[in-house]
Amino acid sequence: MEFRPRNYIAEEESHALPRSRADDHPLFAPSTSSNHHKVDAVDHESHDFFDPLRSPAANAVASNKDVEDGESSSTVSSEAAAEVSVKEWTTFKRFLMQKFPVSKMVSVSLMPDVIIKTGKANVKDSTTKHLKELDDPENFAEEDVKVITGQEYVSRLHELKDEIKRAWTAEDRVTSLKLSIKVARLLMDTSVLQFYPTLFVLAAEIMDMLGNLVWERIKQKAEFGEDGSRLCYLSENFKEINICVEAKETCNNWFCKVGSVRELLPRIYLELAILPCWRFLNDRPANSLQRLVLMTRGLADPLASAYCRLYMAHCARKLPSCDTGHLITSINDIKILLTRVLSTKEAAHGKSVDNRRLLVSLMEPTIEYIMKCIFKDASQRQVGTVLMELGLGRNQVELFGSNPCVSVVLHHLLKELPTEIVGSYAVEILHLIEYSNDKSYDQCLNYRLLGFRLCERRPTLDILNAAVDRIIQVVTLLDELDDFLKVVDPYVDIILQNQMDNHLNTILEGISERACKKEIVDNDVVGLQSILMKILSHFKDLEDVFALGHFLEILDVMYGSSRISIDIQILNMATRYGCINDPTTVQLLFEICQALHDGIDFVNSKGDDYQAACLISRFVLMVDYGAEMERHLTFLVECRGAFGSINELKETLVHSSNHLATKALKDGRKHLSFVKSCIAFSEVTIPSISDHIRQLNLYIETSEVALLAGLISHSDGLVDSAISCLQSVDLINGSLTPVDVDGMVTSIQKLCSLLVIVPGNPELGFTQTLKSILSLINSRSWITSKMKIRISCAIVSLSATLSQNKLPYNADLEILSNDLLFLGDSSYVQELLSFSEHVLQNLVEIIEQEPSGAARGSMALEACNCIAASFKINHNIQPVCSKLIETAKSNLSTNDAYLQSTIKVLDKHLPTSGIAASTAI
Repeated sequence: MEFRPRNYIAEEESHALPRSRADDHPLFAPSTSSNHHKVDAVDHESHDFFDPLRSPAANAVASNKDVEDGESSSTVSSEAAAEVSVKEWTTFKRFLMQKFPVSKMVSVSLMPDVIIKTGKANVKDSTTKHLKELDDPENFAEEDVKVITGQEYVSRLHELKDEIKRAWTAEDRVTSLKLSIKVARLLMDTSVLQFYPTLFVLAAEIMDMLGNLVWERIKQKAEFGEDGSRLCYLSENFKEINICVEAKETCNNWFCKVGSVRELLPRIYLELAILPCWRFLNDRPANSLQRLVLMTRGLADPLASAYCRLYMAHCARKLPSCDTGHLITSINDIKILLTRVLSTKEAAHGKSVDNRRLLVSLMEPTIEYIMKCIFKDASQRQVGTVLMELGLGRNQVELFGSNPCVSVVLHHLLKELPTEIVGSYAVEILHLIEYSNDKSYDQCLNYRLLGFRLCERRPTLDILNAAVDRIIQVVTLLDELDDFLKVVDPYVDIILQNQMDNHLNTILEGISERACKKEIVDNDVVGLQSILMKILSHFKDLEDVFALGHFLEILDVMYGSSRISIDIQILNMATRYGCINDPTTVQLLFEICQALHDGIDFVNSKGDDYQAACLISRFVLMVDYGAEMERHLTFLVECRGAFGSINELKETLVHSSNHLATKALKDGRKHLSFVKSCIAFSEVTIPSISDHIRQLNLYIETSEVALLAGLISHSDGLVDSAISCLQSVDLINGSLTPVDVDGMVTSIQKLCSLLVIVPGNPELGFTQTLKSILSLINSRSWITSKMKIRISCAIVSLSATLSQNKLPYNADLEILSNDLLFLGDSSYVQELLSFSEHVLQNLVEIIEQEPSGAARGSMALEACNCIAASFKINHNIQPVCSKLIETAKSNLSTNDAYLQSTIKVLDKHLPTSGIAASTAI
């Protein structure tokens, strides 16, 4: 056997691609003239190409299509509007039931028979009731209640809906009407406030179903005769004149039946349910809405009255067109109801302040929905008219006067006002909020809402300045931190966008004063997070943020997930651009990292915790003390002590330490003691890393640094540590993933590359390290045949490289490499050849023992290529190569590209060897 001599410089030159100077950069955009030339050439060559977009008729076709679309738009728009209305109502009902979920038990003083029929109500017997009445007649009325579970109540209402539908299908419309009346009567009972929204939603669905059934019946009578023949077809916008007499009589009969209901509330609900049927009798069906609005004033209960007006707003949207007069009247009436509720010292329901708050919160959704209906698609002039009719504006110019408004009504008015109105009258709205300070809604939330509305569309700068000045005056009078944060949160965006630095300092000072007065709670922390996050998002330079007064004081009082989010954002900013050089900034960020580390369990880090670990590691990596390398190493030691539970950081610390050592070596050997300190730091840190593959790579990296510094003993010790790390892998990792396997093989190959420049030790033998690696791969059960082949090939390639008269690379220092150290030593080359022969025998045995045919063929080709590159193909090597090629042929396809290229390589090195002839396919 004989190693193939290599001339690495000549090989590099022969394989280098030819180079020629380019006139233009390949990434520059081509010139305009060349583009025009290419387009002209294409146009001349493509005479038969038709471009519809450039055709003269294209615009005409498009315009004709627009005309056709315009003709059908009116029909489609009405249908689309109806669909939108249905979707909005469905969404609103879902929101209502989610906001006020069904309670487990419902206590009702007057349980109607229609519910008690199947519900398991707990009712006291007559004897017990009579004795209780005699003993305590005052409390008897309060205690005579019936209890039913909320789910049973809901189930019974669903059963009633099915009964009404079945009766209608059986043409028993009288029963359907009677049952519908009983359902409507349920809405008269508001004794269980929390349950009323659910009751309303279920009852409204039944009313809507009845209304649809009546509408379809009358429409059928209008379109078809008694014998089933079609009389006419009613379009979407039909008129009263198109309706036959019989259909009108049926329609009128239904309104008469509804009008005969004794109780006011059921009568209103039933007429609203069949409200669209007025179209069969009158071309202006919306005229009846004002009458129905006035009828609702006869409802004494504020909750039942408000929800009745809500249902009216819903039913009015089913009409083709109607004005907002009835909606405005409804809002004004609800304002009067709320004023009465808030002015009484004791609420009628429960006689407590809590129930009064609950009553207002239950009425709030009715105001919200009606307000949306009022301002839907309203023009600016219509908005002015609405504001005047609501009693807020004097005329179309002065839309907001000095008249106060109920806070909860004002809140939902602000929600729906067009952004142009809000921006133009921001200061006037602020005054209105100030005047409207009652207990129906938190005044701070109205200030807050105005801020968000101003952010939607920026008004003129003078209006913004006046509005922000007024808000600053308002918040200075607030004592509670929660109220302060509620108000200023949306205005921070405005202040930052318009560079109102004085106001920003005032806000931060106000937050700091209130946060230091008493311990903050979770709601306060969330508000602080929102404000600080906006500040961090606005500034690009973190030093500008730290320079803000009271920013760090506010950060110190935060805790929990909000503090973690702020810390992560700060680290994101700090590690976004370049290195971190300022010692003060480094210290502040170090303390922030400590707070982040203390708030997260990094042992089992996932998701955001993993992100935090990566950010801390990146911060450490980006710190640069410049020429103060000793201070930088001290910083790394502090980080290892402070963040010892972060595995990712330990790896970063070793990289940083090795980088410091390499940086110090650029100034020569005058910093050798510092380099030794860096290597010692890495040697101590690496064993604490849990991943052995990472340990292996770090040992190799640190060994390279030690070798560059001329510290051969340190380098040898680190190589030995790397091999020891390999030996302990299967003691820790019971199973390795494919990624781990590839990483392990790559690391061993990298170790072999390092050994090219590590001086050999004649006392221990030139191949002692290689023998250790070979012994390792043969003794570990987790190392597969494919891994053994790849590692063995790397060892053979290393042996062939070490035998060369000139190595391909060296440490480039005063250290003698093996090519100089053992120049002319025949025993050195002979030991390498003897060891390589043993490895080759091992290679062939591994390939022969591989059970998988495809894997055996691939491994044979890999080994054959390695042998051809490392040895001269003589009478000793040729049989081995021929045997490996035959093995590959018997297990791989005849057209396998790898097989064909391997045969060509062998023929190139020894054309007369007969390899191609003996292995011809």
